[in-house]
Amino acid sequence: MKLKGRNKVSPDFSMSSMTDIVFLLLIFFMLTANSPNALDLLLPKAKGKSTNTQNVSVSINKNLEYFVNNERINGEYIEIELKKALKGQDKPTIILRAEESVAIKEAVHVMDIANRNNYKVILAVRPN
Repeated sequence: MKLKGRNKVSPDFSMSSMTDIVFLLLIFFMLTANSPNALDLLLPKAKGKSTNTQNVSVSINKNLEYFVNNERINGEYIEIELKKALKGQDKPTIILRAEESVAIKEAVHVMDIANRNNYKVILAVRPN
């Protein structure tokens, strides 16, 4: 009499389901991670090249709040903050991100500070 079964149990482990879970978690965390430029500004449209040389970012939103490298500062102290941030830089550059609805005089104020201190200014825009 033969009592041995035909089906054998396999002790092997399949990694495919674990790989799928890890991949889905990776996608989830990439989508929910904060980006360094987290200010929600609607920039004006323009044609032109973008540049990757950035030393300091100055942002102005529609409520006329000033941000230097995503830190909110008082508009009166922007020159002091820029001098601190750009101290010792070989070619000091400011990326100016002014929201589309901001009056031009606010952007010119930052440009005037840059001109007095011999800083280069790049105006950030949305691609057309």
